[in-house]
Amino acid sequence: MSDHDVTCVHPADRVVADPTPGKLREQAIAVDGLWSGLVRTQAGETSGWHHHGDHDTSVYVIAGNVRVEFGPDGGRSVDAGPGDFLHIPRHVVHREGNTGSTTSEEIVTRSGTGPVTINVDGPSPAT
Repeated sequence: MSDHDVTCVHPADRVVADPTPGKLREQAIAVDGLWSGLVRTQAGETSGWHHHGDHDTSVYVIAGNVRVEFGPDGGRSVDAGPGDFLHIPRHVVHREGNTGSTTSEEIVTRSGTGPVTINVDGPSPAT
């Protein structure tokens, strides 16, 4: 396959990748500087704290309700639902929760280099 081939990734071709407690990430595309996949979170679940290193992250919510907590002591949050986009800048420590009663589904795309997901103990303390 050359660098100029167009490819299609079918659902059966996705692979589980970049584990974070509370989230299921299915990698569809991982090429130099780009990661894209499907993320699911069960109702009432919250992921562990993590960041995405040198990657900017774009999230499109397909289904469910998503809350992203971030900032000092995790004291800030943004809520999103179906049809909403989220941007998570590189190095921002955060966690995602599903505040709804059904599984959330999101298309996630990351642009950058290095490790895609870095799990951490928590956000920086408030000063």
